[in-house]
Amino acid sequence: MPRACDLKILMELSSIKDAFDRVAKKQKLSSSKSQEVVDQVGREIEQALATIQSPHDPSILDQKSILTELKSKLNAIGALQQLEGSHKEWNQSLSKYQKLLEKLFNPDISKAYRNVDFDTHIINQIIASHFYRQGLSDLGDSIINEAGEPEATALRSQFLEMHKIIEAMRGRNIQPALSWVTANQERLAKIGSNLELKIHTLQFVDVLQTGTRADALKYARTYLSPFASINKDEFQKLMGCLLYAGRLANSPYSELISSTHWEMTTEELARQFCTLMGQSYESPLSMAVAAGVAGLPTLLKLANVMAAKKQEWQEMKQLPVPVDLGKEFQFHSIFVCPVSRDQGSDENPPMLLPCSHVLCKQSIAKLSKNSTRTFKCPYCPAEATVAHCRQLYF
Repeated sequence: MPRACDLKILMELSSIKDAFDRVAKKQKLSSSKSQEVVDQVGREIEQALATIQSPHDPSILDQKSILTELKSKLNAIGALQQLEGSHKEWNQSLSKYQKLLEKLFNPDISKAYRNVDFDTHIINQIIASHFYRQGLSDLGDSIINEAGEPEATALRSQFLEMHKIIEAMRGRNIQPALSWVTANQERLAKIGSNLELKIHTLQFVDVLQTGTRADALKYARTYLSPFASINKDEFQKLMGCLLYAGRLANSPYSELISSTHWEMTTEELARQFCTLMGQSYESPLSMAVAAGVAGLPTLLKLANVMAAKKQEWQEMKQLPVPVDLGKEFQFHSIFVCPVSRDQGSDENPPMLLPCSHVLCKQSIAKLSKNSTRTFKCPYCPAEATVAHCRQLYF
């Protein structure tokens, strides 16, 4: 499924393309109109010259009348007015396109920058691991060598192995993947993986298409039978395919030959590989950039508003407006106090009351008059003291 930020970007790009197409259409019309006017003026001039240069040797009076007639025809054409009209429409469309670009592509994104103390060692490792994750080992090694972060190379060999397995899968070679699954069988079982069955299914379908029914039956007895008891429905479906050996494309099981199954199984393999490594499937660097792109318009608008009010947002510990990045960027639960509407933070953490309702620490401090008396929960009749409240950790 596409992310919300991706859909937003696609919509913006679509509006830009539509605006560009309108400008291009206006430009073509203007160019065509200009050429038409020029050709029309040219024809009138050429006709007048031909008349003047005719062999009957017209008198001076005739020449003056020809030129007067030419002037009258040129005035009737109104070349300047026609050119100005077509160019005006084009310029208006071009001006709107420029304003749209300025709206969607803010030329100065530095306004959204906030001074944050980053751990350079972690940043270097994230960048290096991003290249390793993408299979760009040479670039990852360059970052490691230049930054002097040798500990980041621990992931290099693992990601390198993952990419070799993925490349083999793309070439319809399942052996490297099966070797890895076998070596990590116990760990995969703990996360409920059925990856081995899916890989064997891919190979079984290939045997059905290219080999004989006997070859497919032999493969099923050797590699699929161990899954018969735990994946009964899937096993019966695969056994039904044996009736259509060599003609699976014209059978009720034709969808099994779709290349999508190879792609999905390869992606699932990569996900589970990363899980066993203790790494996320998505690159942290890619996610950070994507989140930044999604939140940038709101941050730029906030920076401009606060600059107009002569307020310094660099000193703020919490943004005064929400930045909706979509659920795909929510990795940790957050708490918003139902009383103050403030988001929980290290300085203002969520606190559990004895009645099981939760308020922020600052709200409890106000209700208890800075811990000087008992207070009543705003959501039930129960009373409590600050000493009876416990901090919650998300």
